[in-house]
Amino acid sequence: MYQLFGHRQSGSSAVEVALDLCDVAYRRIDAYSTEQSDAAKELEALNPLKQVPTLQLPDGSVLTEAAAILIHLGLTFPASKLLPDEAAQRAQAIRGLVYIAANCYTPIGIIDFPERWLDDADEETRQRLVSGTQQRLYRNWALFADQFPAQPFLGGDEPGALDILAAVITKWRNTREAMLNARPEFYGLLERIDRHPRVAPILSLHWPL
Repeated sequence: MYQLFGHRQSGSSAVEVALDLCDVAYRRIDAYSTEQSDAAKELEALNPLKQVPTLQLPDGSVLTEAAAILIHLGLTFPASKLLPDEAAQRAQAIRGLVYIAANCYTPIGIIDFPERWLDDADEETRQRLVSGTQQRLYRNWALFADQFPAQPFLGGDEPGALDILAAVITKWRNTREAMLNARPEFYGLLERIDRHPRVAPILSLHWPL
C-alpha cells in the first residue's frame, strides 16, 4: 500500500487527488515539518527535509517533491490520464509541472519562513523579502498562464496532473485574487478545475466551500 505523508491544505492534497485517479489504495499520515510528533519523526526518517508530500511506495522506496510524484504516478498509471497520451503534449505537461515546482512552489517557503533565509535580519528586512517574493510569485504565475493555455484544461479534455497542481498551489498566499486581476481567464480555469468531478471530491475536503 502507498503511504502519503501530508497535511491539510498542503501540496499533498494534489497527490491525494492523483492517487484517487490512479484507483490505488493508500494511507495518509498527517505530518508537518514544524511539528514534533511520532509522525513527523517518521517523515524525517524518510525525508530529512521533513517536507510534504512524501510518498512511500508499496516496495518501500520513497518519492519526494510533488511534481516528481505526479509524474511518476502519471507514467505508472496511464489510465489515470494524469499525463497526456500524446508525446509532445506529455512533454509540455511535464515541463509545466517542473515550472510550478521551481518558480511557484519554492517562493512559498520563503514567504512562509523568511527567517530561514535571513536568520539575522530585523523584521522590516524580512517583510521586504516577503513582499518582494510575493510579487515575484504572482509574476511567475502570470507567465505560466501565458505559456500554458487551457485546451479546455491544461491536461487536455479533462484535468490532469498539471491542472491539479496548479489548482492547489494557487490557493496559497492570495494567488487566486492576484490572478483574477492579472489573468482573469486563468482564474476562471482554476475555478473550473476546483469544481470538476475528477478533482472536487478531494479538494473540497481540504478547502470546504
